[in-house]
Amino acid sequence: MLKYLILLFYALLMIGIGIHSSRRIRTSGDYLVAGNRGNIWQITGSLLATILGSSAILGSCDLAFTQGWAAAWLLLSASIGLLLLVFVAPLVKRNGKYTLPQLIGDQYGKEAKIIASFIIPIAWIGVIAAQIIGGAKVMNSFFGLTYEGSVWGIGLLFIFYTVIGGQVSVIKTDLYQSFIIILGVLAIAVYLLFWVPVKPVEITVMKFPFNNGFRPMDLFVLFLTYSATFLVGPDIYTRLFCANSEQVARKSVLLTALILIPFAFMITYLGVFSAHQFPNFDFKQGSSLISVMNYILPEWGIGLLVAAILSAVMSSASTTLLTSSVIVANTINKDLDSPVSLRQTKLILIFIGLTSILLSLKVTSIVQSLLIALTFFSGAFIVPVLAGLLGFRNNRLHSNLAIVLGGLVALAGKITGMYGNNLTGNILILGAFLLNGLLLFPGGKWIKTSKISTRTS
Repeated sequence: MLKYLILLFYALLMIGIGIHSSRRIRTSGDYLVAGNRGNIWQITGSLLATILGSSAILGSCDLAFTQGWAAAWLLLSASIGLLLLVFVAPLVKRNGKYTLPQLIGDQYGKEAKIIASFIIPIAWIGVIAAQIIGGAKVMNSFFGLTYEGSVWGIGLLFIFYTVIGGQVSVIKTDLYQSFIIILGVLAIAVYLLFWVPVKPVEITVMKFPFNNGFRPMDLFVLFLTYSATFLVGPDIYTRLFCANSEQVARKSVLLTALILIPFAFMITYLGVFSAHQFPNFDFKQGSSLISVMNYILPEWGIGLLVAAILSAVMSSASTTLLTSSVIVANTINKDLDSPVSLRQTKLILIFIGLTSILLSLKVTSIVQSLLIALTFFSGAFIVPVLAGLLGFRNNRLHSNLAIVLGGLVALAGKITGMYGNNLTGNILILGAFLLNGLLLFPGGKWIKTSKISTRTS
C-alpha cells in the first residue's frame, strides 16, 4: 500500500507545482526561459536534473550487464563534454536568447536555422522517448503495471506538467529533484556496500576503463556522439539561456561536471551489482535495477529509489519536450514573445509529447533510443556550432550541406553499428564528422568573436 501512496503523492505534487507555477507566468520569457532569472544553484540543479534522466540512471545500470564497470563512461563522457563547455558557456549565454536554432541562424543564415529547427525536434523525440521508456519500466517493475499502460500514464503526466507550468515550473522543481536523485542513489549504494554481503567489486572480468564489452574505439565514438552533445546541446543551452549572467552560466556548468564524476561510479555500482545478482535478467520485463532492488532493499529504500528515478524522468522529459516545442514554434512564428506564439508552443508541445509516447511503445531500449537520436544530432551540429561560436562563417550552401549530410551519415553509421557491423558503423560515424568539416571549412573565414551577431530573428 505504501508504494502506491508514494506514487499518488508524487503525481499530485507534480500537478500541483505545475498549476502553481502557471500563475507566475506573465510573459513568454517567463514560460520559455524562466525570465532569465536563474542563479547558480537553480541552473546547476536544472542541469543535473536534465542530464540525470532515465537514460543516465537506468541506461547505465542496463549497460553494466554487457560493459561492467566501463558503463561509468556514459556519465563520465557527459562530464567531459561539460568541462569543455565551461570555456564557451559565456559565448552561448551572450549570443543566444531562446533556442539553439536561433544561434545557428545568426551564424549561418535563415536556411540553416530552418534545417536545425527541423532536425533537432526529430532527433529529440528519441531523447524524450528514452525518458518515457525509463519511467514506464519503473512502473512495470515496481508496480506490476503493463508497459503500455505505464507509457501512457508517465507520458501524459509530464505533458500536462510541462504545458501548464513551462520553464518556471521546470526550473523551480529541478533543484529539488536533483537532490532527490543524488540522495536516493547515494543512500542505496551505501546500503548495498555495507549491508549486503555480495561485493560486485570482486568482478574483475568487467573492469574499468576497458574490457571485452567496451574497447577504446567505443570510447572514442562515445566522445564524438555523446560527450559532444553536452558541449553543443539544445536542452543544455536552454538552461544556460535561463541564467541571469554569463558567470552564472559558466560556474553552473563547471559545478555540474564535477558532481557527475562520483555519481557515474555510484550508479554503475548499482548496475554491476544487479548484473551479479541476476545475470540472465530479461530486459523486456522492465528495469534490471528496480527488479533487483525490489528483492534486496527495505521498503524505505524502494520508495527512495522510485522517487529518484521518477524525478529524473520528469526533469529530463520536461526540459527536452519544452526545448523541442519552442524550436518548432519559432520556425512557424518568428516572434516568440507574442501570445499567439505561446499558444502555438503549447499545442506543438502536446503533439511532440504524444509522438514520443507512440515511439516509446515501439522502442523499449533506453540506450538505443537515446544514442540513435544523439548520434544524428552530433553529426549535424557539433562542428558547425562550435566553429560559429568561435567566429567562423561560411556561405549558406556550404554550411547547409555540412549540417544535413553530416547528420545523415552519422545516423546511417549508428544504425549500421546496431543492426549490422559495429566496426563499419563506427567508421561511418567518424566519416560523418570528417565530411562535416570538409564541407564547412573550405572558403570560409574567421571573424573576431566580439563582432558575432546577437540577432534573434
